[in-house]
Amino acid sequence: MAHEEAAAAGPSKLVVRNIGLMLSGDLATPILDADALVAIDGRISAIGRAADLDLSGATTVIDANGVTLAPGLIDSHVHPVAGDWTPRQNQLGWIDSCLHGGVTTMISAGEVHTPGRPRDVVGVKAMAIYAQRCFSSFRASGVKVHAGAPVIEPGLEEKDFAELAQAGIRYLGEVGLGGVKDGPTARKMVAWARKYGINSTIHTGGPSIPGSGLIDKDIVLEADTDVIGHINGGHTALPDDQIRCLCEQCKRGLELVHNGNERAALVTLRAAKELNQLDRVILGTDAPAGSGVQPLGILRMISLLASLGEVPAEIAVCFATGNTARMRALDCGLIEVGRAADFVFLDRAQHSAGRTLLESVALGDLPGVGMTVIDGIVRSQRSRNTPPATRVPSVVTG
Repeated sequence: MAHEEAAAAGPSKLVVRNIGLMLSGDLATPILDADALVAIDGRISAIGRAADLDLSGATTVIDANGVTLAPGLIDSHVHPVAGDWTPRQNQLGWIDSCLHGGVTTMISAGEVHTPGRPRDVVGVKAMAIYAQRCFSSFRASGVKVHAGAPVIEPGLEEKDFAELAQAGIRYLGEVGLGGVKDGPTARKMVAWARKYGINSTIHTGGPSIPGSGLIDKDIVLEADTDVIGHINGGHTALPDDQIRCLCEQCKRGLELVHNGNERAALVTLRAAKELNQLDRVILGTDAPAGSGVQPLGILRMISLLASLGEVPAEIAVCFATGNTARMRALDCGLIEVGRAADFVFLDRAQHSAGRTLLESVALGDLPGVGMTVIDGIVRSQRSRNTPPATRVPSVVTG
């Protein structure tokens, strides 16, 4: 009955107006010449100048109050377990806290902190499907968590990857965190995963948890996963010459994480710049982990890379949005007609030395989050975690 009443009421229409700066998430055109946006039923339908758009009939109107609108941030590397709880730090509400850091989408690199995680073939598949189903059915604070990322173990066969894909599994957990640690076996299984549309990543660097081990450049190159997971270490990075080799000898994603070696992240970024391959750079936190949960981890990576990596702040934002969306085949991450209406509203933190949002980030300051929107629905307002934004948007209708 409720569904029928909603359908009879017509489509939902979100209008965002008075946008001071619109960041697209697209490296080719990171700043858009637009001050308004329309979304119908949770998808972007129009972008441009308010005078040129049909803003009538809105069910929700957001006055951006001159602040910046950017795609919702994507964390390419998380380790969820059950809902908004992590046994790694026995912490509740970690996903909601990350939402207050502007993150609207997360990608599991494996549910590896699950107590008693099964290692047999049946158990690996069952746990992945269970996690995928749970996080699809329950979205903590509205955040999209793409969970159910099996960590490959000896004994898996091609038919198992076909079965996983048919069940809705889209990502592999970090290769190397399970029993498969050698290049030839990993390459075979990664190829099977790719054949059935499953995106893959690999642990890179020294061991991070009991049972993991060193994964060096030779194993990474032979495994040929879609993403070189935490190329800056999680936490322990490979030597500079190996990082440089990975940047030069393959074309896969270069994932930089908060819970890694910051110097190694800058080494990677500089190599990607020299190779003119910034489209390969994506960001994650690698949390929850031994160092805890970092609700502002993605914002901190953006600030780090913009201030010390000598890339414009609007380009650093692309690393956490459009680059990841394209590499991970997501329908969000870009301000583009047809994409999911997932946004974060940002402004310079109060009393930042930077005169604008972009200038403040380039100086190394974190921005203030004023609001998040997922699927066209306001999910949070002024952040409880970031420094207070100078200005914040407001909902004026709806």
